[in-house]
Amino acid sequence: MKSSITKISSILLALLVLLSTFSFTVKKHYCGEFLVGVSYFGGDQGCGDEAGEEDCDDPQIIKKKNCCKDEITQVEGQEELKNSAEKFDLEKQQFLVAFITSYNDLFLEEAEQVNLNEYYSPPNLNLDLQVLYEVYLI
Repeated sequence: MKSSITKISSILLALLVLLSTFSFTVKKHYCGEFLVGVSYFGGDQGCGDEAGEEDCDDPQIIKKKNCCKDEITQVEGQEELKNSAEKFDLEKQQFLVAFITSYNDLFLEEAEQVNLNEYYSPPNLNLDLQVLYEVYLI
């Protein structure tokens, strides 16, 4: 259970680092007020591919109305990952080691103690030894 949680959390943290450094561009092509195409990697469709937008193909109407437009959105990723290990002084290191060891001790399973006398039957006594030796507890 603990190892699977560790593996899942390490994969999620690796994906978080990957996605935080990932950047991409989204290009949206509008004809009039209608979204015609969205492109993540390259060229998109023009207005001529959309039904009912034949006027956008005519160059004179495009110059007059300017009905086609492109909207470009850039999502910038993080360029450098900061390493803050130089700010990690001796006191913080000692605290971290103490915290990790005490936290790990919470999940240790104690070994089950085996009771060896559980199935032991004492020997049969034919004589009452306390009376025989005259030893009495007061």
